[in-house]
Amino acid sequence: MVAINSKKILQFGENPPEINLNSNLKRWFSRNIGSWKSNRTYFLDEPQKTYNLIMHINIQALKSKSEWESHYKFTWYPEKKYNFFKENPQYKERGEMRAFLKGHQLMRESFYLSNKEGISNIKQVDEHEMIFESSYKDWHIIEHTRLVDSDNYRFRVIYSWNKNKLKIVENHHEIKIIK
Repeated sequence: MVAINSKKILQFGENPPEINLNSNLKRWFSRNIGSWKSNRTYFLDEPQKTYNLIMHINIQALKSKSEWESHYKFTWYPEKKYNFFKENPQYKERGEMRAFLKGHQLMRESFYLSNKEGISNIKQVDEHEMIFESSYKDWHIIEHTRLVDSDNYRFRVIYSWNKNKLKIVENHHEIKIIK
């Protein structure tokens, strides 16, 4: 069996060049590009308190040196001033994160609750939902993100454990405002 590559013909048993491309994953990420209004509810263990706030998120695709890696920039800011950020200074009121896809992993420049870079493993539930699983410092985080109604809405639920104790549960209902 012969596989054709633009530069050479591969023989049976010969390994093709490494390509970290998953078209389903890239397609799913491209469906998230745009600006989102994020209605959030945070359930915190300490203090046992619930917060509701509105954030704005912008997701952009960036040009990459490698055609096999998809790079993204995520920026966020609150709709107004919230006491939430004063009472919980570990949360970033506004910020930017860059990341890129490599296989079934999202390589993050930094995490939301830390400036540490790291990896989120991605599991595909179906064509509309992905699960991101991350661990850094003493945190273990599982995030479900589902696109709904022709990608005009997203539902995200995030569970965050610190030292094996569930500390934060978040529900995000998001509406795409600019494609």
